[in-house]
Amino acid sequence: VQLQASGGGLVQPGGSLRLSCAASGSIFSINSMGWYRQAPGKQRELVAAITSGGSINFIDSVKGRFTISRDNAKNTVYLQMNSLKPEDTAVYYCNARVSIRSGSYYHDYWGQGTQVTVSS
Repeated sequence: VQLQASGGGLVQPGGSLRLSCAASGSIFSINSMGWYRQAPGKQRELVAAITSGGSINFIDSVKGRFTISRDNAKNTVYLQMNSLKPEDTAVYYCNARVSIRSGSYYHDYWGQGTQVTVSS
C-alpha cells in the first residue's frame, strides 16, 4: 500500500492550500484517512481525520479553517486549509488505516510528507 501526498508549499498568512493524498496498492478497505503534522521540535499531531462513514475529527486549532473530505471511489483524502497561520507551518503526513484482505486487521500506512510553510 502506498500513499502519495501532494499540494504543500509556501503561502502567506491568510492564504489557502489544498493537500491531496491518494492510496494505492493491495487495498481491500480503508477505515479512516487523515492528516498529521509535525513542526520542528514538536511531536507529530493529528490535524484531521475522516472515517469511511464520514465521521470527522479535527484538532481544535484548525476548526473553522480547515476542511477534510474523502473520495472513497478514488481512495483519496483532501485537506482544504484556509486562513493559514504561521503556526500551521509543518510537514504534513497523510495516514490511512487499511485492510489488505477480507478478515485481516487494519494497519496504518503513511505518506511521504509534504512541507507547508506559512510566512510573509
